Amino acid sequence: MKVAFVGTHGVGKTTLCYDLAASLKRRDLTVELVREVARECPLPINRDTTLKAQAWILHTQIAWELQAEAKAEVVVCDRAVVDNFCYLKRAATGEAAEKVLEALVRSWTPTYDLLFKVPVVADPRFDGVRDTDVAFQREIDEMLVATLSDWGIGHVDLDPRDRDGWSAAVLGRLLPVLQPQELLFPEAG
Repeated sequence: MKVAFVGTHGVGKTTLCYDLAASLKRRDLTVELVREVARECPLPINRDTTLKAQAWILHTQIAWELQAEAKAEVVVCDRAVVDNFCYLKRAATGEAAEKVLEALVRSWTPTYDLLFKVPVVADPRFDGVRDTDVAFQREIDEMLVATLSDWGIGHVDLDPRDRDGWSAAVLGRLLPVLQPQELLFPEAG
């Protein structure tokens, strides 16, 4: 199973990833966490990003997901290709490569078993990497919401009024899917 948290920067995806991975490991599942790729990018990110930088991020995301899937029952991703694509789209508006990469993103998106959309509930805070421009944060969020809708991508919207309940909501969606088959269909006695 592969699960991803999608959303703009500074909304709490990383915290949710670590919470979920820890909860699943406590249930004796093998879990791999795919960290946020952009933090490792050797090229400019945030508002100064380029098509090359975003292409590097997109391809690296896919590579890390493939590597994680080979190692674990559950893969938890801090982002997915679709939200990485929104940053790319902003940087590459109208370029031919955008269409090629859009085809890649559209074909890769169905590999996620569940996507959780993390809403904006606060302004981004400086952490040494993430952009703190509120307008930029909101722009990416709006692009992501539109892309999810336009492409008909199934996802779970986390409730912006219940940030403290996000981890429980995610577990509530995942645990029934992760139960062993014999628990789901007990033999008739």
